[in-house]
Amino acid sequence: MSKSTKTFVLDTNVLLFDPTAINKFGNNKVFIPLIVVEELDRFKKDQNENGRNARYFARMVDELREHGSLIKGVSLPNEGLLQISILREPITKHAGIDLSINDNLILANALSLQENGENTVLITKDINLRLKADALGLKAEDYETAEISIEELYSGQRMFEVSSERLHEFEQNRYLGLEENERKMFYANEYLVVHETGNPQKRQLGRYHAHKGGIVPLIKNREGVWGVHPKNVEQQFALDALLNHEVSLVSLVGKAGTGKTLLAIAAGLEAAIGQQQYSRVLVSRPIVPMGRDLGFLPGDVNEKLGPWMQPIFDNIDFLFGNQRASNQTTTWDELINQGLLHVEPLTYIRGRSLPGQYMIVDEAQNLTPHEIKTIITRAGEGTKIVLTGDSEQIDNPYLDSINNGLVYCIDRLKKEHIVAHTKLIQGERSPLSEIASELL
Repeated sequence: MSKSTKTFVLDTNVLLFDPTAINKFGNNKVFIPLIVVEELDRFKKDQNENGRNARYFARMVDELREHGSLIKGVSLPNEGLLQISILREPITKHAGIDLSINDNLILANALSLQENGENTVLITKDINLRLKADALGLKAEDYETAEISIEELYSGQRMFEVSSERLHEFEQNRYLGLEENERKMFYANEYLVVHETGNPQKRQLGRYHAHKGGIVPLIKNREGVWGVHPKNVEQQFALDALLNHEVSLVSLVGKAGTGKTLLAIAAGLEAAIGQQQYSRVLVSRPIVPMGRDLGFLPGDVNEKLGPWMQPIFDNIDFLFGNQRASNQTTTWDELINQGLLHVEPLTYIRGRSLPGQYMIVDEAQNLTPHEIKTIITRAGEGTKIVLTGDSEQIDNPYLDSINNGLVYCIDRLKKEHIVAHTKLIQGERSPLSEIASELL
């Protein structure tokens, strides 16, 4: 390999996050220390995403082994080179490194390569390991799959200024045709605040309909959706996306208290039970603890999952409280018994096919891009998937506000005609919740 190429040393957490990471560094050298392979081996029997990724990586490397020596280096499909070390204690000038610590062994491998004249970069999702590397004069970077910043993330909505005549045309005809240069401005199903030139207060809300080549009004629900009425413009956009049967994938992003989960569940109940457009509502969320994990919980599977799924049941309780207030006596227990409402963790989703369902995935920011892909590919004919989450509130130790599956999905699918997205900004839970989100 030429002197201009780099050598990327991968940490274990990078391969647990993305087992295909070895193919993401172009025609450079990818170096994996022996301790990383040993750490991956400890995960291979786990029945979670880490275990699946460890097994996938092992199979992929085993196939590469047939093409040459992994110790000397084997060619990758992208013209790069993969090399796996067998050194237990690599030789480096930094003699003070404690090699009984796994992270330090990875560091020592990278330092040894750098001291031998290679342009070495350590790739790790461990912030502290990056700090250690920096202190020892070694370049270290996070493994990033996203090419955007959180500020650049597609919001799904914008202001659109028109003349008073065109605004009147939109009000009268419930449709506003767009010129070709205007159509190029918008993504499919982007939400618009159409307002008069110089007068933002005179406005109408609409959605860009790519097939029709113009702006259409939002779906109206004067009686609300299961007792829930939108309290701001963003919630109106969200309900339109949630109730629009032309849209198969909806993503809602917003901080705590903006109403993401409540609106999604209310719209799901309305679409599946009120309008009978879907066979049932399936509500799910990843099992990722916030703070210290309580360990194994007693009881059968339903009792074990109770604490994890309680936030969903809290929202359902609220909605059925609205039903009781309007003298409708159906309870969510009855809907579950009838098979119309199902609440379960995402652990059970792999390998299934889900046709004709309204599927809500709560806390989707705690999923990796690979997990998001796994979920969406489960969608059968007639299924709608709703992803909700707060990209700033990550509980998964390997994810951040940019590389999580929710943000990845929004960025990659924003141009598709059957996909809609909106960002909820204003908190509506309570004044206390709002000031906590802003100030704490």
